[in-house]
Amino acid sequence: MASAASASQTGPGIAASREEANTARVRAAFDAWRAGTGSVFDLLHEDVVWTVAGDSPVSGIYRGKADFMDNAVAPITARLATPIVPQVQHVVAQGDAVVVIWRGVARAHHGSAYTNHYAWHMVFDGDGRIVRVVAFLDTWALDALMQ
Repeated sequence: MASAASASQTGPGIAASREEANTARVRAAFDAWRAGTGSVFDLLHEDVVWTVAGDSPVSGIYRGKADFMDNAVAPITARLATPIVPQVQHVVAQGDAVVVIWRGVARAHHGSAYTNHYAWHMVFDGDGRIVRVVAFLDTWALDALMQ
């Protein structure tokens, strides 16, 4: 009987509800970001490991929310006159992972438009916090902003 209870706690129904909950968290966080009332970064676990793929001034592995925010996010936002406004195109979930494809638009301090396209693979813990991310983006567009 114990094995049946264990199976039901990890079966397809539980996985589907976890996927739905994590998808809803991501959509709500992007909606808040778009409205200027929050962001996806609010979902980060303090010990998140965030990898920015590619070859850009902020590409690399960040260990912890503070490391990521201080050394990846802050240098980007320092070059922007307006916040990035996200436009979600797709959200796909499987197990504890959620992938979001989105486009971000902002204005740089020097007046030009900053537009980038992103794919973020995010892994959630059981408490609804993001513990691991691999972020793919147009590093050429980011490099032009950072020049």
